[in-house]
Amino acid sequence: MKKVISSLAFAAVITFGFASFSNAQQDPDADPNAAPTEEVIEEDTTEAVAGPDMTEATAGENTEGAEDEKAELTFVQELKKQFIDGSPLWMTLPLICLIIGLALSIERIIYLNLSTINTKKFLDEVETALKNGGVDAAKDVCRNTRGPIASIYYQGLDRTDEGIEMVEKSVVSYGGVQMGLMEKGLSWLSLFIALAPMLGFLGTVIGMIFAFDKIIEDGQVSPTTVAGGIKVSLLTTVFGLIAAIILQIFYNYIVSKIDGMVNEMEDASISLVDMMLKHKITKA
Repeated sequence: MKKVISSLAFAAVITFGFASFSNAQQDPDADPNAAPTEEVIEEDTTEAVAGPDMTEATAGENTEGAEDEKAELTFVQELKKQFIDGSPLWMTLPLICLIIGLALSIERIIYLNLSTINTKKFLDEVETALKNGGVDAAKDVCRNTRGPIASIYYQGLDRTDEGIEMVEKSVVSYGGVQMGLMEKGLSWLSLFIALAPMLGFLGTVIGMIFAFDKIIEDGQVSPTTVAGGIKVSLLTTVFGLIAAIILQIFYNYIVSKIDGMVNEMEDASISLVDMMLKHKITKA
């Protein structure tokens, strides 16, 4: 009986102790919860500390972007300032030469690129047409192909009944016509290349005249007296030379392109005559 009572008492003590421990774990006012609360505060504090750094970094990036934008605007403003300082009248004249020269250059480059064809492929098509369909089929091929070589071939094929000598003369004559069409506008481009630096030098002379007039008015020579006129003269000269250099580059490219096309035209003309004699299209 004593053992039973002792066992029950021991079981009751254990049960009571376990219940007390469970209540202590679930109690929000208990001390063990203090540590997690401090950790949360520390995390919040860390985030609060990290916040300004991130804000400063973002502000730094924005500042750099603003500085880049400011630098770009400064370049444009500086360009405008130099244009105005160089006297709008004398700076506008080389600018007009540059604009018109660029327009002519772009037009010639587009025309020449559109006139360029695969010469070897074209010769094969014409020869195949002559072999299978005769002169009319070859003329149709030339009519449907762009460029000076196709035009020269058409003129030569159109005079096959008049003999090979007449074909050669027609090809040579029409080759000169096509060459003139390719060189159309180059004389004006050459004029603007020469005119742009000349207008710049004219601005230089005018600026120096203004500088000497200012010296006469002041009665002395000082940097402030001649700086304005000299600056005008230098800016107009620089701008005129820059315009001439740009146009000269385009001019040389166009001339080299024309020379290459002229060589192809001459080779193609010889091939046309050989092709006619080979297939006995015309009399020798």
